[in-house]
Amino acid sequence: MTKWIKISSTLLLILLISGCSTKNLGEGSKPKIDESLEVIDSNSIRTISGMTSIAFEWQKVDDSRVIGYNLYRANLNEESTKLKLVKFIKNRYTSHYLDTDLKPNTKYAYTFSSGTTNDVESRPTKMFQVMTLPRPEPIAFIQAISNLPRQIKIIWRPHENEAIEYYKIFRSTPQDPDWEKLETLNGRLQAEYIDTDLKDNVVYLYKVVAYTYQDIPSEDSQIVKAQTKALPAGVQNLTATNNQPKKITLNWQPSSSVDVVRYKIYRNTSPDGSFSELKQLNTDTTSYEDFINEDGKRYFYKITTVDKDGLESSKEVNPVMGITLTKLNKPILTLAQIQGEKAILNWQPGDNRAVSYNVYKTIKDGFFKVRKQKYTNITDLRFEDKDIVRGVEYNYSIEAVDENGIVSDRTAETLLVLPKLLDK
Repeated sequence: MTKWIKISSTLLLILLISGCSTKNLGEGSKPKIDESLEVIDSNSIRTISGMTSIAFEWQKVDDSRVIGYNLYRANLNEESTKLKLVKFIKNRYTSHYLDTDLKPNTKYAYTFSSGTTNDVESRPTKMFQVMTLPRPEPIAFIQAISNLPRQIKIIWRPHENEAIEYYKIFRSTPQDPDWEKLETLNGRLQAEYIDTDLKDNVVYLYKVVAYTYQDIPSEDSQIVKAQTKALPAGVQNLTATNNQPKKITLNWQPSSSVDVVRYKIYRNTSPDGSFSELKQLNTDTTSYEDFINEDGKRYFYKITTVDKDGLESSKEVNPVMGITLTKLNKPILTLAQIQGEKAILNWQPGDNRAVSYNVYKTIKDGFFKVRKQKYTNITDLRFEDKDIVRGVEYNYSIEAVDENGIVSDRTAETLLVLPKLLDK
């Protein structure tokens, strides 16, 4: 109260000593005072405050020289409290005026004077103080819901002030404190917003501001935070076989995430580059057989998990390598010769996996007559061929066979010929 008395006294002195104040904000001229002009009755002035406006009502003057009224205003919340002319109301019979574009929750000082055609005006009325209404209160309740897949849900209680027309939602992060406007939602009874396309396992901050029909913002809501759902954990202890014929078997332990609903298996021919999806499996299995019709074929594998919300675990994991059982090493031929009336072949095992051998025989009888024969399931390291004819070329090669039916490469062909008898 003491502060207001001091401010009012100061303003009054400024008015009386300087002749009211600056006449026009754009000019430095001072008003010309005519003491004989009728002054508005200060006791007749009534006011009604809004958040950004103040309505005035007064008893008009009867002085015929008066053509209107000057309204002076000072913002008492600012350092400078000098009264300035804000409006000349151009009609003596006017008795109402609305002062707009004011600041909410702000104290203003006002005074009126009567004006004539030659910029002469009366003494000012008594100064009076009016305060605009405060901005709307913040929304009473707000909550951000965590653990949603790449989205966060914000809910709040609709503002109780019926002057509220819409809401603005703002977002920031602990790393970037600047607020970003996300959306404008029309309707006071709006109570929800879902922020989508977010990053996984990231904390976000939110606030909601309500706005009136005059676009006046409420106080900021409480700041709430929430965290998006983390990607599911991947599988554990993935292994791939290297000793199975025509296939690679994968085995793993389940993910530690409880809401995983399936696995995705990826495969590539190298540990780097793009992996292609091979198979999707339900979580009731922890193994997979990749059948490959090739010996010694190498692949690299990754397995990801997919949860009930469709989130897939990271593919940035080290792949495991699997390989189908390789071919056997070919036998080592130690003897190939004609003995008597038969061809003899001896060899050493090239691989301890060998359980039998195949011998290939190519018969060349003349330039254009060629026949082939194959002898299988030979378990010894020796082959005797009695089915030979003098003067015919025979080429032999050998391959090893393991218990899975996998064969080695063949040895190089060896040429044997039983010479013809000389005529006597």
